[in-house]
Amino acid sequence: MMRAPSRTRGAVGVLHSRTALLLAFAFAVMADPVSSVAYAIEAALRALDGDLGLLAPTMVLVVAIIALVIVNYRQLVNRYPQGGGASAAVGEAFGDGWSFLPIGALVVDFVLTIAISVSAGASAAIAYFPALAPWRLLLALGLVVVVGGLTWFGHLGRLVFAAMTVAFIVVAVLVLAYGLGAQPHPASPVAASPGQLPVLAVVMAFPVAMALATGVEAPSSAIAQLGQLDDRGRSRFGRITLWLTLAIVGAITLGLTFEAVHLGIGVPPADSTQIAELARLAAPAPVFAAFQLVTALLLLSAASSSFQAGPGLLKALARHTSPRGETVGILAPAVGHTNAHHTPYWGVALFVLLAGATTAAAGGNDQELVLFYAVSVFLSFLAGLVSMALFSHRDRRHGYLVLNVAGALVVAFTLVANLARGLPIISLAAAVLIAALLYGAWLKAGKPRGVRNAEAESEAQADSDDPGVPEGPRGGSVQR
Repeated sequence: MMRAPSRTRGAVGVLHSRTALLLAFAFAVMADPVSSVAYAIEAALRALDGDLGLLAPTMVLVVAIIALVIVNYRQLVNRYPQGGGASAAVGEAFGDGWSFLPIGALVVDFVLTIAISVSAGASAAIAYFPALAPWRLLLALGLVVVVGGLTWFGHLGRLVFAAMTVAFIVVAVLVLAYGLGAQPHPASPVAASPGQLPVLAVVMAFPVAMALATGVEAPSSAIAQLGQLDDRGRSRFGRITLWLTLAIVGAITLGLTFEAVHLGIGVPPADSTQIAELARLAAPAPVFAAFQLVTALLLLSAASSSFQAGPGLLKALARHTSPRGETVGILAPAVGHTNAHHTPYWGVALFVLLAGATTAAAGGNDQELVLFYAVSVFLSFLAGLVSMALFSHRDRRHGYLVLNVAGALVVAFTLVANLARGLPIISLAAAVLIAALLYGAWLKAGKPRGVRNAEAESEAQADSDDPGVPEGPRGGSVQR
């Protein structure tokens, strides 16, 4: 039998390695937005006062806005192939000091992601075991401690997050398939809002469901993890991941939405969730059990991801000596200290406390937290899009400028609409306060350069310790 030339086998091996890396990276990065499906659709329905007739147009609008944000973030990925996201763009556009605004928003987003993910995970467990309902808060707080504690002993690899995402997608598709043959359930009567036009109801409800958009900015910074690739390769992986995120999150969201409308799955009882009630009605008992299990695991994976990213960002901002012998960073060196498992333990402890306090304040209820969730990340979106609009104007790229301005206006409206609800302003205040504290520390440290790249540095550090990265040369490039 004739053997394939070694050069051909080598090329095939590189292709397979790149494909495996892309799939592991893409599905791991999209764990956060995919997990948001667990509570975002229900949040929209509650904002609509249970009107199922308006749920579909609301979620279509949400997915369309996510598409607009993703189209804009493709430009960000192309401009910063080594990672950095909104903080890199804002730092370049307006100066390093302004980069703390998206960084502050990111810290708040990490805390809220942990809190809402463990709370939604508790809700998924309670929907299957209603007897746990009286212990909702204790269950949610216990999950904060457990997930944070597991992070203390080393972070999960990229392949684990990818596996959780794929498992949820597979079982969700199975539920949708069973739902095609299920009999509709009579929905609870809806009290009409007097004098409110349907269009106005949708416009006022969709900002709450924009919690679904959290995580869509992740590829723009997470590409810093791809040390095996050159700039062109990282940029390409980032763009593909953005499109995959839109396709998968959009398809699952709209599929579950239209099926909920068809089957008449309205606002769920206190001890359940809307998607749990859909799965209970549509699928056999074993599939329902599997759906609740993979939903809970994906949500806990999203919490674990933030338990890694948040302390990692603080570590990147801690004072340390660079490879060139320079002292860089603005926070106390202790924030960057790691244990034998490369975990910045003081950062993990801080996020356990912050996420635990946030979870307790909401009573372990994910639907209470969702009102605060879209605020901080949309502040980061707005800062990044305004920066990209400035670049497009300077470069006379009028087509991109139109996209940037349109995206910034939609994001600004979403942010203002959520803030108009009152209490969500706490998220904005927390982000601004953290940004101000970091800015003060930066001034005290003598305005060291490079803080705009802290997000990219934290992601690159995560890659160096990731047990789920396929073997290959780090810090180099894989030839195309």
